Amino acid sequence: MKNGSVLKIENLRTYFFSRSKQAFSRAADGVDLELEKGQTLGIVGESGSGKSVTALSVMGLVTAEPGIISGNIGLKTDAVQKNLLQDVDDYVKLSSNNGRIVGVAKDNSGWQRHMDRVLRGVRGKEISMIFQNPKLAMNPFSRVGQQITEAILLNTSTVNRREARERSLYWLEQVKIDSPRLRYDNYPNSLSGGMCQRAMIAMALSMEPSVLIADEPTTGLDATIQSKIVNLLGELKSNLGITTLLISHDIDVIKTLSDRVAVMYGGRVLEAGPANEILAADQLNTHPYTAALIASIPTVQQIRDKTDLRAINGDVVDTVNLPPGCRFYDRCRRMTEQIRTRCENQEPAMSRVSPNHQVRCWRYFEG
Repeated sequence: MKNGSVLKIENLRTYFFSRSKQAFSRAADGVDLELEKGQTLGIVGESGSGKSVTALSVMGLVTAEPGIISGNIGLKTDAVQKNLLQDVDDYVKLSSNNGRIVGVAKDNSGWQRHMDRVLRGVRGKEISMIFQNPKLAMNPFSRVGQQITEAILLNTSTVNRREARERSLYWLEQVKIDSPRLRYDNYPNSLSGGMCQRAMIAMALSMEPSVLIADEPTTGLDATIQSKIVNLLGELKSNLGITTLLISHDIDVIKTLSDRVAVMYGGRVLEAGPANEILAADQLNTHPYTAALIASIPTVQQIRDKTDLRAINGDVVDTVNLPPGCRFYDRCRRMTEQIRTRCENQEPAMSRVSPNHQVRCWRYFEG
């Protein structure tokens, strides 16, 4: 890991078995990501590209079999320095054919006990998570304030319940929830979607984590509330300088909040680098998939003229039956005849287009 790196994911593989197809869905298939202290790394891509599975893998919250089967997740903070997937190979046996994993034998109960030991003192205390649906993530039978107070008592040095209550109210105020003392005694289902999301953010921050994972924090909210949540996250980033892994399919949210961006598709990272470089209006030096995502964003003029939106042709790649070549091959508009055979039959490695910008595309090897 670099000196400034807090989280480094290497060759993460998280698979699920499809009973209907009798094969493995490779949700995360060799994911490499690195998050530096104080930065916000945005992960963007269509639904099914592996963004949320990657986040849940970091937290050890993937429960469907076989789940995480290999990789390294290095965490380095002031209090902890460890590989969160240490010794997972002891619980998994893989069989492969032509480099492709075709069988997994896993001691799931032993693996889960091992992960619980490794992640003890990490979940919540070092890495906190804001989930997509806060009403499902919070206990519906416990008051919001009580849940935040318990989180503080379990994951911080605070041991006095009265002090923990005051810290809970402090964080509810920090996320600018309406009437914090009133909301403290509300149940999650009595709050609006926006209020519940603010309460979820308050709970995540109250544990004073080294890394915050925000998984689709604006999903399911109306446009006005989405804007307020994005502004809130921007203010918290500016005021607290917390290291954040931000996941979203909304490119505008990623562009507003992120320092660096990783673009995922078909369980792979296809591009990674500075946000202002990857999400720039000039897309000549970006991956064809990134360019297609940006081009699909409606412009003000398109809305005024009521013209058709620009869509990406075809469907998201099936992670059960992945092609041998580039995963974006069937939908790519920038492929040339000179590289067509390579694109179809051989997956490209990541190539560097600038010191901090990498792209997985044969076009850059040609250049």
